[in-house]
Amino acid sequence: MSANNPRTPALDLIAAVVDPGSWHGWDEPVDVSTDDPGYRADLLAARERTGLDESVVTGEGTVGGRRVAVVACEFRFLAGSIGVAAGERLVRAVERATAEGLPLLAAPASGGTRMQEGTIAFLQMVKVTAAIADHKAAGLPYLVYLRHPTTGGVLASWGSLGHLTAAEPGALIGFLGPRVHEALYGEEFPQGVQVAENLLANGLVDAVLPAARLGEIVARSLSVLCGETVPAAGAAVAEVAGAPAIAPSAAESIRRSRLPGRPGVRELLAAVAGDVTPLSGTGAGERDPGMLLALARVGGVPCVVLGHDRGRPPASGRHGQALGPAGLRAARRGMRIAAELNLPLLSVVDTAGAALSREAEEGGLAGEIARCLADLVTLPAPTLCLLLGQGAGGAALALLPADRVVAARHAWLSPLPPEGASAILHRTTDRAYEVAERQGVRSADLMASGIVDRLVEEDGETGLLLTLGPLLGAELAALRACDQGERLAARRARYRRLGSAK
Repeated sequence: MSANNPRTPALDLIAAVVDPGSWHGWDEPVDVSTDDPGYRADLLAARERTGLDESVVTGEGTVGGRRVAVVACEFRFLAGSIGVAAGERLVRAVERATAEGLPLLAAPASGGTRMQEGTIAFLQMVKVTAAIADHKAAGLPYLVYLRHPTTGGVLASWGSLGHLTAAEPGALIGFLGPRVHEALYGEEFPQGVQVAENLLANGLVDAVLPAARLGEIVARSLSVLCGETVPAAGAAVAEVAGAPAIAPSAAESIRRSRLPGRPGVRELLAAVAGDVTPLSGTGAGERDPGMLLALARVGGVPCVVLGHDRGRPPASGRHGQALGPAGLRAARRGMRIAAELNLPLLSVVDTAGAALSREAEEGGLAGEIARCLADLVTLPAPTLCLLLGQGAGGAALALLPADRVVAARHAWLSPLPPEGASAILHRTTDRAYEVAERQGVRSADLMASGIVDRLVEEDGETGLLLTLGPLLGAELAALRACDQGERLAARRARYRRLGSAK
């Protein structure tokens, strides 16, 4: 942030986001009650400078015609710091948004706790966080736009709890401000760390965008997060349309699934989804290029999408991008969003396998697979899994448990990449296809064993994607219509009876 890129006042930001003429403030007047003459003078000067009576502005407007509650900091008012009056104003606004069932947009720009008010101001973090937690527990979306600068207790409370978090380009965002760090430790904080773009690269925010685009992104994301279904073209698709008399061999399906031009999860979203809002990483400082996470509409149905993004096969000879523990933690973030907002979850499996490395082991890969399985079998939201291509090992299994499972004809699922299974059984990878055939990895085998509920024929790459759009939408809509208790009981029962005597 520089003189050529000045800070946007809170009211100007709000005006840029909400529909023209729709803003209505909620703030009750605040008196200056301090006995400290120096602090009183600072407050009066801040009021004169900004035309506001506190560092926080709250109210509501419409964004794309939808009512949205907004809370925003005014940095010019004592560095946007949060004292008792500002904290109380924030809590009342969040509580009102919860009571009225409104999504909430927060736009902090703050140095953190107001030092002039001491420890009682510090504790405002707790009650603001509690109010945000209640808002999210009510199944309401919470969006955050981090502005320059956002530091200290504001970042460590309501600035870091968004379902979706964006940041202003070039914004300073960090827990300990660089000036305080230098004063405490006698050295400058490393350059480029506490910058919005670096946070995006490390999976701490989902997007970096100017205020001029914020309204567009808020409207698009809320069209999914608020859960309304919109009509979509396309009729119901038969369980198996035009199925061949003889299912392809395991070798044929494995080869087809590994073709460089075969569509993956990104191509799927481009072909069949609308209102797509990508999310970046875990939100807690990790990203994995092997995991795609997004909000989207599929067949008109709003959902959270997570899937293996296999990318291009690397020079190592592996058949696509491996998935590490950070990718699974990002997937679990998507599961939490689906659970909190009762949005259907669509998982897409197309993976050559889990990352095999020291970093993956020390990062808790096995534990993350276990936690993904536990989260999915107990997730209250509707779940649909698409086996799109490769399904190798625990990284594939981690995203499989679902109310319904759909498979492309040449998709497959195996305990290990076939070459690995062959190495275990025969001490050579040369018998991979033979082993795969015996293991029953083909989509037809999965259908026969009750792992898959529906097959989709593949009439060329484009034909597959066009078929999947209405089919996935119909499946998601049907799952949303089911009674939650019955759906959860059926999900548990389907995996309990696998391999059991009938």
